[in-house]
Amino acid sequence: MSVFHCGLLAPLDKNNVDTDQIIPKQFLTSTSRDGFDKALFYDWRYTEQGEPDPDFILNAPQYQGASVLLTRDNFGCGSSREHAPWALKQYGFTVILAQSFADIFFNNCGNNQMLCISLPASTLDSLFGLCERQADIQIEVDLAAQQLRSEHFAPIAFDVRPDIKARLLSGLDFIGETEQLNAQIDKFEHQLQAARPWQ
Repeated sequence: MSVFHCGLLAPLDKNNVDTDQIIPKQFLTSTSRDGFDKALFYDWRYTEQGEPDPDFILNAPQYQGASVLLTRDNFGCGSSREHAPWALKQYGFTVILAQSFADIFFNNCGNNQMLCISLPASTLDSLFGLCERQADIQIEVDLAAQQLRSEHFAPIAFDVRPDIKARLLSGLDFIGETEQLNAQIDKFEHQLQAARPWQ
């Protein structure tokens, strides 16, 4: 059995969460990948006085340390900013469950070792209902078998794109995948240089 991730489930019952809600534009002042966790969902997490808003679900004590985010349709829409998956990852999320994802956000997550799983609305409804009845729901994500497992529900099958699955299981991003071909690249460069001695 190959378990990609095991973690606490946290519900964010919202549709069309865009990247400006995930990380507002005023925090996009650095190309470094550090420090964006503090700005995640900033307008929802904090009051106007800068204090944690007790009414925001992710501020609830039972969801501290959550690493599996449960949400709704069209998550990650809006701009293409890669800071959005950076903020989610730095906060602690590794897996996101939603009905659908914006394409660019989806690919950015895959390249940042995060797994976006699309599930039917009915399955999401069941999971949200479970969160209302039960605290501390731990979910096991078996990427190799493409299953979600928990003591609270029967295994849930999910689809995943083969290239993303391979990248997540290997722990490689696009650069890492390319670096695996270094020997072939070097060989090609030597052959090219031999074929063009005047260069």
